[in-house]
Amino acid sequence: MRPRLDRAARWLDRRRRRLTRRLAARFRPRTMPRQAWLLLWLTALAVVVALTGALAPQWAPTSAMVFVLLLGGFFLRMRTMVLLYLVAAAGAALTVSVPDPESLRTRPGDLLLLAATGVLVAVFVRSRERLGVQGTLGDTMLVDLRDRLRSQGRVPPLPSQWHVETELRPAFGDGFSGDFVVATRTPRDGQDLLEVVLVDVSGKGQGAGTRALLLSGAFGGLLGAMPVEGFLPAANAYLLRQDWPEGFATAVHLAVDLGTGDFRVSCAGHPPPGTGGGGRPWRLLDDFGGPALGLVPDVRFPHVSGRLLPGQALYLCTDGMVEVPGEDLSVGTATLLRLAEEAGRSGWRAGAAERLVDAAAVEETDDRALVLVWRGA
Repeated sequence: MRPRLDRAARWLDRRRRRLTRRLAARFRPRTMPRQAWLLLWLTALAVVVALTGALAPQWAPTSAMVFVLLLGGFFLRMRTMVLLYLVAAAGAALTVSVPDPESLRTRPGDLLLLAATGVLVAVFVRSRERLGVQGTLGDTMLVDLRDRLRSQGRVPPLPSQWHVETELRPAFGDGFSGDFVVATRTPRDGQDLLEVVLVDVSGKGQGAGTRALLLSGAFGGLLGAMPVEGFLPAANAYLLRQDWPEGFATAVHLAVDLGTGDFRVSCAGHPPPGTGGGGRPWRLLDDFGGPALGLVPDVRFPHVSGRLLPGQALYLCTDGMVEVPGEDLSVGTATLLRLAEEAGRSGWRAGAAERLVDAAAVEETDDRALVLVWRGA
């Protein structure tokens, strides 16, 4: 008898808790959704504009309703924006319907402006809905992504004898570039190793900027975690897995022992680096390299070794720095080599990479990037 009473008591207790939750959910005060509040305030603003236009057309002509539509485009979604369109149309109709002897509110151009603004705002709202954001949040996200891409290329602190400068110039002055730099400094096998990778993603501007952002994060994870000789093969395998229509990229990988100055350079479809200075002539590092990343699986990337002595420098560049319209690539390469030699005669100092890019004076139709490494005398 006792177990039955206990089971009945537990059943009644569960029923009581369930009924309590249902009653609490039913009578809980509901808050109005954010979109409803925004629509309410914008509707009130549209009513004020319409009434002001009807009573004092010199202060609020029919075209004043454009301001309401622009605010709605920044803060409302498309479904809510349709209701604001109806309110704005009714307000404009009210303003136009009131007789006006001075003809301040019945100009056809105002109605045409209002209709054109409505179409442009609809296009704007639809594009924002694709991103899932309202207002200027999409622009803020793009700025944040651009800053993150640039932060990947920050060179870690180096010994006082070593200097590394990077200069990135997007095509046509855009905020995004298909060229990016990733750098890291790691102790490995008794060496103080600096690794720098300069990558040129296929395409240019914002079209290549999104792929560059993804690759910079992936390459930043590989750099320093992979053996020096295994970085480019791992990066090539990563690009092949992406299966992008334009999934290739050129790259050059530099590893420098900051203790001895010994360096190792591997290229993947990239223009050859140049080195010189310190009393020695400038020359190109003869590296046939390998194919661009993302084209051929299981490929080997040859490398060139050397040593940077005090007073010597080495540069890495993308093809945008050496491409001259109507000329062979070797012409631009020789020009950049000559400019580097002239710049190094008076000694390297801060801002050398920027001045070298300016001196190259190549066209802005392609992304340009330069990495300059030099060892103090």
